[in-house]
Amino acid sequence: MDTSNGTTAPAQGKTPIETDAVIVGAGPVGLFQVFELGLLEIKAHVIDSLPSVGGQCVELYPDKPIYDIPAVPMCTGQELTDNLLKQIEPFGPTFHLGQEVTVVQKREDGRFDLETSVGTRFITKTIFIAAGVGSFQPRTLKVDGIEAYEGKQVFYRVKDPSKFEGKNLVICGGGDSALDWVLHFAGKAESVVLLHRREEFRAAPASVAKMKELCENFEMQLLVGQVTGFEANGDVMTEIKVTGADGVTRRLPLDYLLVFFGLSPKLGPIADWGLEIERRQLKVDTEKFETNVPGIFAVGDINTYPGKKKLILSGFHEAALAAFGAAPYIFPEKKIHMQYTTTSPKLHKILGVETPVFD
Repeated sequence: MDTSNGTTAPAQGKTPIETDAVIVGAGPVGLFQVFELGLLEIKAHVIDSLPSVGGQCVELYPDKPIYDIPAVPMCTGQELTDNLLKQIEPFGPTFHLGQEVTVVQKREDGRFDLETSVGTRFITKTIFIAAGVGSFQPRTLKVDGIEAYEGKQVFYRVKDPSKFEGKNLVICGGGDSALDWVLHFAGKAESVVLLHRREEFRAAPASVAKMKELCENFEMQLLVGQVTGFEANGDVMTEIKVTGADGVTRRLPLDYLLVFFGLSPKLGPIADWGLEIERRQLKVDTEKFETNVPGIFAVGDINTYPGKKKLILSGFHEAALAAFGAAPYIFPEKKIHMQYTTTSPKLHKILGVETPVFD
């Protein structure tokens, strides 16, 4: 991770870090929460279970285009993350990556004790949960022994597409991720075989139509069946065994097996923090996006309220109101005035930019 916009802290010992705000989740909404808090002169520490910032946008879909960010006609998940990191540079957040929040307890003084899986401890006035769908893991292929090839020839996400170009690929799945990567690698890989357990697909109809057109033009192949075994030569998996709907098992040579069976989201330890939960999401109000526990806010895909839409745009709006909702906990004696970044000299000073002079 480029830490020029902030710092990445090592795991702490017994001394807790005292802070005004802790953000749980370093995806786009969590990063924008840093910005909104920063405008109110609130410094944040950011915790994420992943080893780098960007959340699902970077972990699962770094090269997929996003079209619904205001004033940005198109950007990738990685570009969105990079721009958000640049935007929050003036506020110097501290990132605590590769660790999960395991304990949250209310203190007698109204603040919270918070601890992570690697022993980092905090005493914080407010908590902002921006954990997306929560802690998530890809649904894995259930074939005995195949886990030995994970990260070598079996992959559940694509971080470096160039690694697979010019290779013989088998891609498993019937959703958007599987079809997106099939369409991406067709013509770039030596061969592409899409393997799905049935004829019907969950993916966008246009993607399915394009995939079938490629099959008709002999640019890729579609097989209906499931992986039931594999063969290896030493440490190298040479082929998989595919059992079709007809009960016949066939052998399929390959270099790499890409599996996209979707994600299994879990709230994880968040479920034990005393927060009101509805369908694995945190219930919040729509004034401050505060949970039932005063001082704990939830923004982005992790929250729910009447009319909720799971859009990055919505998460940005929620982060702005959550920041204002949290300010009285941090500055109880201070009246918070609404200011605009376009015209406020104070905000210009905070952002480190010159105040424009208009004739």
